[in-house]
Amino acid sequence: MKKFASLIVFFSICFSASAQQYQANWASLNKRKIPAWFHQDKFGIFIHWGLYAVPSYAPVIPNSGYSYAEWYWYRLPEKQKDFVAFHDKNYGSNFTYQQFEPMFKAEMFNPTQWADVFKRSGAKYVVLTSKHHEGYCLWNSAEADQNWGRPWNAVTGTPKRDLLGDLTNAVRDKGLKMGYYYSLYEWFNPLWQQDKKAFVSKHMIPQFKDLVTKYKPSIIFSDGEWELSDTAWQSPQLLSWLFNESPVAKDVVVNDRWGNNTRGVNTGCTYATSEYGAGMDAKQVWEESQGIGHSYGYNRNETLDDYKTSHDLVLMLADIVSRGGNLLLDIGPTADGRIPVIMQQRLIDIGDWLKINGEAIYGIKAYKQS
Repeated sequence: MKKFASLIVFFSICFSASAQQYQANWASLNKRKIPAWFHQDKFGIFIHWGLYAVPSYAPVIPNSGYSYAEWYWYRLPEKQKDFVAFHDKNYGSNFTYQQFEPMFKAEMFNPTQWADVFKRSGAKYVVLTSKHHEGYCLWNSAEADQNWGRPWNAVTGTPKRDLLGDLTNAVRDKGLKMGYYYSLYEWFNPLWQQDKKAFVSKHMIPQFKDLVTKYKPSIIFSDGEWELSDTAWQSPQLLSWLFNESPVAKDVVVNDRWGNNTRGVNTGCTYATSEYGAGMDAKQVWEESQGIGHSYGYNRNETLDDYKTSHDLVLMLADIVSRGGNLLLDIGPTADGRIPVIMQQRLIDIGDWLKINGEAIYGIKAYKQS
């Protein structure tokens, strides 16, 4: 009997060891290579959509983070003059950012139409902001409501709709992969401001696991990592869970933003990211993200001249792919749920070009001079 019990213990230990193939340290995690589909697909669509789509304002300053309309809330207490002047003039100095929530209705949101545009663009994957730094979630996150002390997601809030889930279904129905941008931290979350350690363990980690378990993303674009180290974020433990136990353990792709010490460092299991930049070299797996204009979130302050032409976008895609990168091209929908027509037109123009020239983009490796 003792011998039988010993065998059970032995096999249990062996099974546990094999199940936990990737341990909670970077040396082990980096043995997991980036799934092949990411190298093949090359072109994805980024979507920044949240409460910031209501004011949808930023000054137009090329190559500056101040042009990012999705940072609207952060700029107000920062006393950035352009944002404050716009806010006070149009909403009043006593109007809080939380008061934008009832104005985020998404009443014209048609996920099937969005997905059709993405399919026609020639993109192979889509990345939606599940939650930006404002903390507002596009799915039914219990942690969001609990820690904000109010409805702070699209299901319990004004839209009364699982915006993330509906778009996920529509995108997958078109044969495209679906992924999510997820901000680790939240600027003004009460728990974050009171106890960062508790925020990580009681808010961020269970919320992240809920998102992954419910919606099974093909890609996770982590962000907002710069406030803490990877150890404080418990990122190695979280990625060990993701690569071993989650429902997407085999095929999920993740970027390199998991702590203020991780960008461009742990390149075995993560890909490097650049934004509005010159990109990177082919020695690592990388992805460049840019908006069609100067902002990720929709910015009503931009004019036609602030948008890249279709020709410019095609050249940018070809250049990035020739240097071994992927392009994640961003659009910013409106608060009522529409993709601006000029953005639709740009995406479809790219798709028309890819119908003819796609074999020079998909699956291509970096150009090497002889």
